[in-house]
Amino acid sequence: MTKDLSNDWRLTNQLKYLKRETLLYSKWVTLDESWDHDHCEFCWETIDSSTENAYCTTDYYHWICPECYNDFKEMFGWVLDE
Repeated sequence: MTKDLSNDWRLTNQLKYLKRETLLYSKWVTLDESWDHDHCEFCWETIDSSTENAYCTTDYYHWICPECYNDFKEMFGWVLDE
């Protein structure tokens, strides 16, 4: 049975920009040398060079931790780019 996540505290309009996005499972990559980390788009967990792997959009701009990915993958209809 799928749990109802419609009122989950982590949902804050991400459907507007992450619905049906293609994601990569990757080590963290910085887009700006002054950045030393990013945050999960849902729970705000820190994602940085010490993170095992996380999910990100193909432009490496939006990051999602594995737990939030698993919780929201059906709701968002993400496609993994192999």
